[in-house]
Amino acid sequence: MTNYREIVTKAVISKGKKLFTSNHSVEANNPSTILGCWVINHNFNGKLVGDKIIIDGSYDVNIWYSSDNDTKTEVVTDTNTYHEVVNMREHEEVDDEQIIVRSLKQPSCVKAEINNNTINYTIEKELGVELVGDIKVKIEADLEEDPWDEIEDTTNTDKNIDNVNENFMEDTI
Repeated sequence: MTNYREIVTKAVISKGKKLFTSNHSVEANNPSTILGCWVINHNFNGKLVGDKIIIDGSYDVNIWYSSDNDTKTEVVTDTNTYHEVVNMREHEEVDDEQIIVRSLKQPSCVKAEINNNTINYTIEKELGVELVGDIKVKIEADLEEDPWDEIEDTTNTDKNIDNVNENFMEDTI
């Protein structure tokens, strides 16, 4: 007779990733050349609304540039917030769903250009989303107990120590 058991566990029900690109601009003091752009302080969280996952987050952008015909350097900081919507594939409705959002590719500046006193820059980030919930798995169970293996004692404590070489140290020199 076959017996079945049900296991209740948490499992990933649906997951996906999406690449986001956004364009921004910031005013600068007479910029000449872009010397570098760095994105820091990336914070985000997600929530399930219907069949969509809403991700709200923010990050700071520091742009290092030269000014006054490359005679001085300055840094301009810009804080950006975002509200991204991810459509999840069809998934089975389960109880106690949780959303896990991961940054698969941290936000980074992929392009920066100077237009008069404005610096236009493009930020790219990739977010991964997992929908986790309680599910029930039905498995076939073999309820007969496996036979026990006999374990033999392999240690030999009755060794004979009669043949001791008392001149051992002298033989090795």
